Amino acid sequence: MSQTAQAGAARGTKEWTFLTNHAHVLLAIAREPTARLRDVADAVGITERAAQAIVADLEAAGYLRRERVGRRNEYTVNPAGHFRHPAEADRRIGDLLALFTDSFTGSQVTG
Repeated sequence: MSQTAQAGAARGTKEWTFLTNHAHVLLAIAREPTARLRDVADAVGITERAAQAIVADLEAAGYLRRERVGRRNEYTVNPAGHFRHPAEADRRIGDLLALFTDSFTGSQVTG
């Protein structure tokens, strides 16, 4: 559980955030493309199993590509993918990545 959620639970209130867990996982991977899913899950405040399911969703939708490198996975984010909600469907995921990551560059574009 994230620190924000823990603080809310201690006060007896429900906490929420503006970004979904899918967005948080995508951002964590964009920041560290060779991160273990255990570390991504810890950073987001979710279980490793939830992180695996989210990565599978993001891969299936074309936002991520996974490549096995030795004993680890390396992820490539597709910043050309569009947001799924109709209100933001004209915007690309790269806009979000550029806003929240210092290291993201356009050179990470895939297919």
